[in-house]
Amino acid sequence: MKSITEISKPNRRSAAATTGRLFFLEASGGRIHSANADGSDRKVILDGCRVPDGIVVDLEPGHIYWTNMGVPTRNDGSIERADLDGQNRKTIVPEGSTFTPKQLHLDKKSGKVYWCDREGMRVMRANLDGSEIETLVDTSKGDARPGTDETKVCVGITVDPDRGQIYWTQKGPANAGKGRIFRAKIDIPKGETAVNRTDIETLFDGLPEPIDLELDLKNRFLYWTDRGDAPRGNTVNRAPLDADFNKRPAPEILLTHLEEGIGIALDFKGNRMFLTDLAGSIYCAKLNGSEKKPVLVAQGNLTGIAYTEIS
Repeated sequence: MKSITEISKPNRRSAAATTGRLFFLEASGGRIHSANADGSDRKVILDGCRVPDGIVVDLEPGHIYWTNMGVPTRNDGSIERADLDGQNRKTIVPEGSTFTPKQLHLDKKSGKVYWCDREGMRVMRANLDGSEIETLVDTSKGDARPGTDETKVCVGITVDPDRGQIYWTQKGPANAGKGRIFRAKIDIPKGETAVNRTDIETLFDGLPEPIDLELDLKNRFLYWTDRGDAPRGNTVNRAPLDADFNKRPAPEILLTHLEEGIGIALDFKGNRMFLTDLAGSIYCAKLNGSEKKPVLVAQGNLTGIAYTEIS
């Protein structure tokens, strides 16, 4: 599942020679692919991943990070890092530290990587080298891990570093209309814990199956994919971040007819977004949902996606 890509600021010499590049995950084959934004020059840069799900790019040092879901009952999920070409592969969060890591978010400001642990029923983070693993939110309410109550599983995540907030999804059972999106401060309130923190806001409930999240901090929008059934599911949605969520505003459905939509990546410079679905397609559309078109099809079961610009 895709998270926000950190893009370095090109100088004047390199600005004219940058190319939009996609990095996306094939869960069915355990592979990481890369391609130009139009789908050309597709190549496999890594294989042998254990059900990869979330991916981010850290362009300045030339790294990709991704999550491996593994087998939830074995507590063998992990997070890995490699160079953009797949070389120098390294495990940074080892098996046994997180059950089923899903979407991933990289925050260069704090030097942290954030992720949701599905069957672990947690929102977690660590340093970029995998040290100092922390649980920020624990939704288990005392349930043993791996959790079986799908209303408690955490899937998508994104971060607003300027306001010090995290956003995450709890998708609920398939098409049960119990999906929710939450927001809280990154820092746990003083005297509280990840289990009993009192600052958690419910932004949306009653959603089909919200999956991956992204933020447009300039225009103050939250974007997400939903893999539930039509008409509200298999969609891309957005909502203003500063809405009065006590009034339960309805999200704006931007586009429809995904085949179990999963990953989302935003390209603000190009005014576009990229989407993946489990049927194996990558789509591109304007940020308002218009001009949807396929980029690649029949690529296996696709999960996370990241977009960046490479010199």
